Amino acid sequence: MSESPSFERISDETRHQLMSASTATISAVLRKHGYNNLYMEGLAPLRPDLRMVGQAFTLRNVPTRPDLDPTGEFDNTTNKQRIAVESVGPGDVLVIDAREDTRAGTLGDILATRIWKRGAAGIVSDGAFRDTPGVAEIDMPTYSRAQNPNLSSTVHHPVELNGIISCAGVAVVPGDVIVGDAEGVIVVPHSIATEVAREAGEQDHREAFIMEKIQSGSSIIGVYPPDDDTLAEYERTKGRR
Repeated sequence: MSESPSFERISDETRHQLMSASTATISAVLRKHGYNNLYMEGLAPLRPDLRMVGQAFTLRNVPTRPDLDPTGEFDNTTNKQRIAVESVGPGDVLVIDAREDTRAGTLGDILATRIWKRGAAGIVSDGAFRDTPGVAEIDMPTYSRAQNPNLSSTVHHPVELNGIISCAGVAVVPGDVIVGDAEGVIVVPHSIATEVAREAGEQDHREAFIMEKIQSGSSIIGVYPPDDDTLAEYERTKGRR
């Protein structure tokens, strides 16, 4: 029943660097690489205290129809949602394409708990969750657009695992790196993840230096963005940070 992903895993160093970088910093770095629309608009964390870095394991839904699911029952051996739950594993983020339709939950606390127990790094849905008080108690990052107690099968029919999907208006390819913080979720294409992680780490260090100067009373002129003198000062102090 399990359908394991086949994408290449990112290194521990890349994961650590992205775990320390904000989605705002990552967005700025991605823009330098020509990617301007990889932030998932409108998704909010149930656990803003948790950070998320993992690779996309995708699940695509289409609108339900009586002939697509005539019994209305969930068969754990054939239902793509249930197969996804038993297939995600350590380092995966289950990314659910719900067409931004929030009229029913895409999953609830029992399935989310199973995903957590399998070691997944998080769950992202551009639809709703149900049983959200229970989902919020799980020690795993979860992001969605809304809350709705209706069963997923009233609105959603799962049809595909690990294909390219749209989630909150962003194209997601299996294996892409999904980063989440208290602000939201951003997608880092797998092909540039190592480079983006390294650049994001450097930018965060530089901006921490700039923040210290602003908090000490400096004007933003020549500091933000930094001119040559400020950059030279940063390089001199970098080894002491």
